[in-house]
Amino acid sequence: MCIIFFKFDPRPVSKNAYRLILAANRDEFYHRPSKPADFWGTNNEILSGLDMEVGKEGGTWLGISKRGKMAALTNYLQPVIDKNAKGRGALVANFLSTDLDCFSYMKNVAAEGHLYNSFNLIAADLNTTMGDVMYYYGSKGEPEPVPLKAGTYGLSCSLLDTPWKKLQYGKQLFTQVIQEGQDLAKEELVQELLKVLNNEEPQLPDPAIEDQGKDFVRPILNSYAAVCVRCPGYGTRTNTIILVDMEGRVTFTERTLLDADITRWKTSNFHFRLQH
Repeated sequence: MCIIFFKFDPRPVSKNAYRLILAANRDEFYHRPSKPADFWGTNNEILSGLDMEVGKEGGTWLGISKRGKMAALTNYLQPVIDKNAKGRGALVANFLSTDLDCFSYMKNVAAEGHLYNSFNLIAADLNTTMGDVMYYYGSKGEPEPVPLKAGTYGLSCSLLDTPWKKLQYGKQLFTQVIQEGQDLAKEELVQELLKVLNNEEPQLPDPAIEDQGKDFVRPILNSYAAVCVRCPGYGTRTNTIILVDMEGRVTFTERTLLDADITRWKTSNFHFRLQH
Protein backbone atom coordinates (compact mmCIF):
# COMPACT_ATOMS: atom_id res chain seq x y z
CA MET A 1 0.00 0.00 0.00
CA CYS A 2 2.70 2.48 -0.99
CA ILE A 3 1.80 6.15 -1.17
CA ILE A 4 3.35 9.09 -3.04
CA PHE A 5 2.64 12.81 -2.83
CA PHE A 6 4.32 15.15 -5.25
CA LYS A 7 4.22 18.73 -6.46
CA PHE A 8 5.41 19.18 -10.01
CA ASP A 9 6.24 22.74 -11.04
CA PRO A 10 8.25 22.73 -14.29
CA ARG A 11 8.49 26.54 -14.45
CA PRO A 12 8.55 27.88 -10.89
CA VAL A 13 8.36 31.65 -10.61
CA SER A 14 9.86 32.16 -7.16
CA LYS A 15 13.62 31.68 -6.84
CA ASN A 16 12.99 29.71 -3.64
CA ALA A 17 10.54 27.35 -5.35
CA TYR A 18 11.16 23.74 -6.27
CA ARG A 19 10.64 22.11 -9.64
CA LEU A 20 9.75 18.88 -7.85
CA ILE A 21 8.86 18.03 -4.28
CA LEU A 22 8.13 14.34 -3.75
CA ALA A 23 7.39 12.43 -0.55
CA ALA A 24 6.84 8.67 -0.70
CA ASN A 25 6.34 5.65 1.52
CA ARG A 26 7.29 2.15 0.51
CA ASP A 27 5.06 -0.37 2.27
CA GLU A 28 6.33 -3.93 2.14
CA PHE A 29 6.89 -7.06 4.22
CA TYR A 30 9.58 -6.18 6.73
CA HIS A 31 11.64 -9.26 5.96
CA ARG A 32 11.69 -8.82 2.18
CA PRO A 33 15.39 -8.29 1.37
CA SER A 34 16.38 -4.96 -0.14
CA LYS A 35 19.31 -2.55 -0.28
CA PRO A 36 18.99 1.01 1.05
CA ALA A 37 19.39 3.91 -1.38
CA ASP A 38 22.78 4.36 -2.98
CA PHE A 39 24.30 5.19 -6.36
CA TRP A 40 24.56 2.47 -8.97
CA GLY A 41 24.82 2.09 -12.75
CA THR A 42 27.82 2.25 -15.06
CA ASN A 43 28.91 5.68 -13.82
CA ASN A 44 27.31 5.68 -10.38
CA GLU A 45 24.72 8.03 -11.85
CA ILE A 46 21.49 6.38 -10.62
CA LEU A 47 20.26 6.71 -7.05
CA SER A 48 17.70 4.32 -5.58
CA GLY A 49 17.06 1.51 -3.17
CA LEU A 50 17.07 -1.96 -4.72
CA ASP A 51 14.84 -4.97 -4.27
CA MET A 52 16.85 -8.12 -3.51
CA GLU A 53 13.95 -10.59 -3.48
CA VAL A 54 14.92 -13.75 -5.34
CA GLY A 55 13.82 -13.36 -8.95
CA LYS A 56 13.22 -9.62 -8.52
CA GLU A 57 16.80 -8.54 -7.83
CA GLY A 58 17.70 -5.10 -9.11
CA GLY A 59 14.18 -3.76 -9.34
CA THR A 60 13.22 -0.62 -7.47
CA TRP A 61 10.17 1.36 -6.38
CA LEU A 62 11.63 4.87 -6.69
CA GLY A 63 14.78 6.48 -8.04
CA ILE A 64 16.42 9.44 -9.76
CA SER A 65 19.49 9.81 -11.94
CA LYS A 66 22.04 12.58 -12.34
CA ARG A 67 20.70 12.99 -15.88
CA GLY A 68 17.35 14.03 -14.41
CA LYS A 69 15.40 10.83 -14.99
CA MET A 70 13.02 10.15 -12.11
CA ALA A 71 10.47 7.37 -11.72
CA ALA A 72 8.26 5.92 -9.00
CA LEU A 73 5.97 2.92 -8.84
CA THR A 74 2.99 1.75 -6.81
CA ASN A 75 1.11 -1.52 -7.03
CA TYR A 76 -2.64 -1.61 -7.63
CA LEU A 77 -4.71 -3.13 -4.83
CA GLN A 78 -6.02 -6.44 -6.15
CA PRO A 79 -6.79 -9.75 -4.45
CA VAL A 80 -5.10 -12.14 -6.88
CA ILE A 81 -1.46 -11.82 -7.92
CA ASP A 82 0.02 -13.68 -10.90
CA LYS A 83 3.26 -15.10 -9.53
CA ASN A 84 4.54 -15.69 -13.07
CA ALA A 85 4.15 -12.05 -14.14
CA LYS A 86 7.21 -9.90 -14.78
CA GLY A 87 8.65 -8.00 -11.79
CA ARG A 88 7.21 -4.49 -11.64
CA GLY A 89 10.33 -3.03 -10.03
CA ALA A 90 12.10 -3.38 -13.38
CA LEU A 91 9.78 -0.70 -14.79
CA VAL A 92 11.52 1.94 -12.68
CA ALA A 93 15.05 0.54 -12.94
CA ASN A 94 14.84 0.23 -16.73
CA PHE A 95 13.68 3.82 -17.15
CA LEU A 96 16.45 5.18 -14.96
CA SER A 97 19.05 3.41 -17.09
CA THR A 98 17.53 3.98 -20.55
CA ASP A 99 18.21 6.74 -23.06
CA LEU A 100 14.53 6.91 -24.00
CA ASP A 101 12.58 10.02 -23.02
CA CYS A 102 9.78 9.47 -20.53
CA PHE A 103 6.95 9.64 -23.10
CA SER A 104 8.54 7.08 -25.44
CA TYR A 105 9.34 4.82 -22.51
CA MET A 106 5.82 5.06 -21.11
CA LYS A 107 4.36 4.27 -24.53
CA ASN A 108 6.35 1.04 -24.52
CA VAL A 109 5.24 0.29 -20.96
CA ALA A 110 1.60 0.85 -21.91
CA ALA A 111 1.96 -1.65 -24.76
CA GLU A 112 3.41 -4.27 -22.41
CA GLY A 113 1.41 -3.47 -19.27
CA HIS A 114 -0.50 -6.76 -19.45
CA LEU A 115 2.73 -8.68 -18.76
CA TYR A 116 2.82 -7.34 -15.18
CA ASN A 117 0.52 -7.42 -12.20
CA SER A 118 -1.43 -4.15 -12.08
CA PHE A 119 0.62 -1.03 -11.33
CA ASN A 120 0.95 2.75 -11.48
CA LEU A 121 4.06 4.44 -12.83
CA ILE A 122 5.19 8.06 -12.95
CA ALA A 123 8.26 8.99 -14.97
CA ALA A 124 9.91 12.35 -15.54
CA ASP A 125 12.71 14.00 -17.47
CA LEU A 126 13.79 16.87 -15.25
CA ASN A 127 16.56 18.30 -17.36
CA THR A 128 15.31 18.65 -20.89
CA THR A 129 15.78 21.55 -23.30
CA MET A 130 11.98 21.81 -23.54
CA GLY A 131 11.54 22.05 -19.79
CA ASP A 132 10.66 19.39 -17.23
CA VAL A 133 8.27 16.71 -18.46
CA MET A 134 6.33 14.13 -16.44
CA TYR A 135 3.95 11.33 -17.43
CA TYR A 136 1.67 8.95 -15.57
CA TYR A 137 0.49 5.54 -16.65
CA GLY A 138 -1.85 3.26 -14.68
CA SER A 139 -2.38 -0.21 -16.11
CA LYS A 140 -5.99 -0.11 -14.85
CA GLY A 141 -6.57 3.36 -16.26
CA GLU A 142 -6.24 5.15 -19.59
CA PRO A 143 -4.65 3.11 -22.42
CA GLU A 144 -2.11 5.86 -23.16
CA PRO A 145 0.36 7.67 -20.86
CA VAL A 146 -1.09 10.88 -19.40
CA PRO A 147 1.03 14.07 -19.44
CA LEU A 148 1.03 15.81 -16.06
CA LYS A 149 0.64 19.56 -15.81
CA ALA A 150 2.00 21.67 -12.99
CA GLY A 151 0.15 20.72 -9.83
CA THR A 152 0.02 18.65 -6.67
CA TYR A 153 -0.83 14.96 -6.92
CA GLY A 154 -1.39 11.92 -4.74
CA LEU A 155 -0.92 8.29 -5.73
CA SER A 156 -1.46 5.12 -3.73
CA CYS A 157 -2.59 1.65 -4.78
CA SER A 158 -5.35 2.88 -7.05
CA LEU A 159 -5.35 5.32 -9.98
CA LEU A 160 -3.80 8.78 -9.71
CA ASP A 161 -5.73 11.00 -7.27
CA THR A 162 -8.37 8.34 -6.56
CA PRO A 163 -10.30 9.76 -3.59
CA TRP A 164 -9.18 7.33 -0.92
CA LYS A 165 -9.47 9.09 2.43
CA LYS A 166 -5.86 8.36 3.43
CA LEU A 167 -4.69 9.82 0.12
CA GLN A 168 -6.83 12.94 0.44
CA TYR A 169 -5.78 13.45 4.05
CA GLY A 170 -2.09 12.93 3.31
CA LYS A 171 -2.26 15.21 0.29
CA GLN A 172 -3.86 17.91 2.45
CA LEU A 173 -1.03 17.61 5.01
CA PHE A 174 1.57 17.58 2.22
CA THR A 175 0.09 20.71 0.60
CA GLN A 176 -0.04 22.49 3.94
CA VAL A 177 3.63 21.77 4.60
CA ILE A 178 4.62 23.09 1.17
CA GLN A 179 2.58 26.26 1.56
CA GLU A 180 3.89 26.96 5.03
CA GLY A 181 7.38 25.80 4.20
CA GLN A 182 8.27 28.21 1.40
CA ASP A 183 10.72 29.98 3.67
CA LEU A 184 12.03 26.88 5.43
CA ALA A 185 15.56 25.64 4.97
CA LYS A 186 15.73 22.40 2.99
CA GLU A 187 16.55 20.38 6.09
CA GLU A 188 13.49 21.73 7.91
CA LEU A 189 11.25 21.08 4.90
CA VAL A 190 12.49 17.50 4.72
CA GLN A 191 11.71 16.97 8.42
CA GLU A 192 8.18 18.35 8.04
CA LEU A 193 7.55 16.10 5.05
CA LEU A 194 8.81 13.08 7.00
CA LYS A 195 6.21 13.89 9.67
CA VAL A 196 3.50 13.70 7.00
CA LEU A 197 4.77 10.31 5.81
CA ASN A 198 4.75 8.94 9.36
CA ASN A 199 1.19 9.96 10.21
CA GLU A 200 -0.55 6.85 11.60
CA GLU A 201 -4.08 8.28 11.99
CA PRO A 202 -6.49 5.81 10.30
CA GLN A 203 -8.92 7.49 7.93
CA LEU A 204 -12.04 5.39 8.45
CA PRO A 205 -14.51 4.46 7.24
CA ASP A 206 -13.43 4.62 3.61
CA PRO A 207 -16.01 3.32 1.13
CA ALA A 208 -13.65 3.87 -1.83
CA ILE A 209 -10.91 1.58 -0.53
CA GLU A 210 -13.52 -0.95 0.67
CA ASP A 211 -15.08 -1.05 -2.79
CA GLN A 212 -11.77 -1.70 -4.53
CA GLY A 213 -10.71 -4.17 -1.85
CA LYS A 214 -14.06 -5.94 -1.45
CA ASP A 215 -12.36 -9.32 -1.84
CA PHE A 216 -10.13 -8.62 1.17
CA VAL A 217 -11.04 -9.14 4.82
CA ARG A 218 -12.13 -5.78 6.24
CA PRO A 219 -9.74 -5.78 9.25
CA ILE A 220 -6.84 -6.03 6.79
CA LEU A 221 -8.14 -3.08 4.78
CA ASN A 222 -8.67 -1.05 7.96
CA SER A 223 -5.03 -1.55 8.90
CA TYR A 224 -4.05 0.00 5.55
CA ALA A 225 -6.13 3.14 6.18
CA ALA A 226 -3.37 5.46 7.42
CA VAL A 227 -0.63 7.24 5.47
CA CYS A 228 1.91 5.26 7.51
CA VAL A 229 0.90 1.58 7.65
CA ARG A 230 1.70 -0.58 10.67
CA CYS A 231 0.72 -4.28 10.63
CA PRO A 232 2.43 -7.34 12.11
CA GLY A 233 5.33 -8.05 9.77
CA TYR A 234 4.18 -5.56 7.12
CA GLY A 235 4.01 -1.81 6.73
CA THR A 236 5.87 1.37 5.92
CA ARG A 237 9.57 0.51 5.84
CA THR A 238 11.02 3.34 3.73
CA ASN A 239 10.32 7.09 3.63
CA THR A 240 11.82 9.01 0.71
CA ILE A 241 11.92 12.75 0.08
CA ILE A 242 13.17 14.23 -3.21
CA LEU A 243 13.61 17.98 -3.69
CA VAL A 244 14.77 19.47 -7.01
CA ASP A 245 15.31 23.22 -6.90
CA MET A 246 15.48 25.92 -9.60
CA GLU A 247 19.19 25.34 -10.19
CA GLY A 248 18.84 21.58 -10.58
CA ARG A 249 20.20 20.81 -7.13
CA VAL A 250 18.80 17.54 -5.82
CA THR A 251 18.27 16.67 -2.18
CA PHE A 252 17.41 12.98 -1.67
CA THR A 253 16.62 11.75 1.83
CA GLU A 254 15.81 8.15 2.67
CA ARG A 255 14.73 6.87 6.08
CA THR A 256 14.74 3.08 6.07
CA LEU A 257 13.87 0.31 8.50
CA LEU A 258 16.71 -1.75 9.96
CA ASP A 259 16.48 -5.50 10.63
CA ALA A 260 12.67 -5.58 10.44
CA ASP A 261 12.56 -3.64 13.72
CA ILE A 262 10.21 -0.63 13.68
CA THR A 263 12.18 0.98 16.52
CA ARG A 264 15.39 1.07 14.44
CA TRP A 265 15.84 3.35 11.43
CA LYS A 266 18.69 4.69 9.33
CA THR A 267 18.53 8.07 7.56
CA SER A 268 20.71 8.75 4.51
CA ASN A 269 21.11 12.06 2.69
CA PHE A 270 22.40 12.58 -0.85
CA HIS A 271 23.04 15.89 -2.62
CA PHE A 272 23.99 16.42 -6.26
CA ARG A 273 23.31 18.68 -9.22
CA LEU A 274 21.55 17.48 -12.35
CA GLN A 275 23.86 17.18 -15.36
CA HIS A 276 23.11 19.06 -18.55
